[in-house]
Amino acid sequence: MTIQEAQQTVDKWINSIGVRYYSELTNTAILMEEVGEVARIMARKYGDQSFKASDKEIDLADEMADVLFVLICLANQTGVDLTEALQKNLDKKTKRDAERHQNNEKLK
Repeated sequence: MTIQEAQQTVDKWINSIGVRYYSELTNTAILMEEVGEVARIMARKYGDQSFKASDKEIDLADEMADVLFVLICLANQTGVDLTEALQKNLDKKTKRDAERHQNNEKLK
């Protein structure tokens, strides 16, 4: 699935099963909540925190998909073409960081 197809698929899902989009502000809050869930898993799985008994079966991929879903919702609501935005962002990073990372002693 391309990013454009994902945006179209989410839009179709929202307008049929989801009834309508939540407000942009609500979706921003939901995005922060979902990112927090990813952070919680990362802190426990790859960081120094231990799992709690209440951390049943956690699925990092599913939580990342939740983040992506809400981000796509926000892009659709605000008229952002994520394919175009990502390409522009990669172009910016390529130009800005052309030599920066190769010269970073911390990455060697």
